Amino acid sequence: MRRARKLSMSVQYGARARGLPTPAQLRRWARAALARNARVTVRVVGGSEGRALNRNFRGRNYATNVLSFRMRERPALEGDLALCAPVIAREARAQGKSLAAHYAHLVVHGVLHLQGLDHETRSGARRMERRESRIVTALGFPDPYEGQG
Repeated sequence: MRRARKLSMSVQYGARARGLPTPAQLRRWARAALARNARVTVRVVGGSEGRALNRNFRGRNYATNVLSFRMRERPALEGDLALCAPVIAREARAQGKSLAAHYAHLVVHGVLHLQGLDHETRSGARRMERRESRIVTALGFPDPYEGQG
């Protein structure tokens, strides 16, 4: 059995939208993806802030669904996640997913990035997707990659 990980998390809402996850939901989803103790700030942002963050930190002038910023790895992992509410809502509708399922998947995805996983190579993507699928389905949501070729 996996040892419970200590998570210190603050949640900020920089955007207002329907169906935003509660701090308790965000904590549960993040904790499920943790392999070690962590201190994480999650900020739900609007489109303008999401675009500015992506432009300033990744050089891409558009809002994306989730951005991960790892600050420190030791002694405990520290980092930030930015979840862009309008992008996530649009993607959930387009993919026929519930908003909660998509938020859960993206929190798990972001927390895995904070821990050093990535999808830059084919093997890295497969490894990360398998882990995301296991975690998200254990949380009671459908496999986010089921049906994708």
